[in-house]
Amino acid sequence: MQYFEVIFDTETKKFFDEATGYDASKLGVSICSVYSRILDSSFHEVQGKMQSFWEADFSNMFRLFEKADRIVGFNSIGFDIPALSPYLPSHWPKLKHFDILNEIKKVEGKRVSLDSLAKATLGSKKNDSGENAIKYWMQGTPDALTKLKKYCEMDVKITTRIYDHARDNKLLKYIDFWNETHEVRLDFDYPKTDPIAQNSLF
Repeated sequence: MQYFEVIFDTETKKFFDEATGYDASKLGVSICSVYSRILDSSFHEVQGKMQSFWEADFSNMFRLFEKADRIVGFNSIGFDIPALSPYLPSHWPKLKHFDILNEIKKVEGKRVSLDSLAKATLGSKKNDSGENAIKYWMQGTPDALTKLKKYCEMDVKITTRIYDHARDNKLLKYIDFWNETHEVRLDFDYPKTDPIAQNSLF
């Protein structure tokens, strides 16, 4: 038995104040980075691959999403899924999405940032920002686009580490507004009837 997982993150072309209403589908997606991997029945990684897709390649990217037993993101239900919806088939939102932030909100009743989780749980932090990612796209130079790709892939790597930690340890830590550290208990196990065997995914 194997699992095929996709961990992803998107960056947009515009800020929310440049779009009509608070609608991520109006922002335009500049890049989407995807870490796709095969896990064995004990959830040990057998094979993994990081890829970044510009708009022209989103149809190739979607083939990975369609095969996935779980599509993992952070704030993906509220942001990444609607942001990508104009580019992908209409059934895209119905795939097997798993939003880490959404799972945390079910327990804590509030939002926490990916950076806060990374600092408290992993002892690391992001080295750039989503605001800069949009600015890199606007600049459009080869150097700026390289920085954009690096930033998006960094977010995917952090999201993957956060997800794996929660699945293996049943908890995450975060730092709140008052700089206090909290633990949140989570269960990221697959439903017992969910796994689907996958072959030749790469």
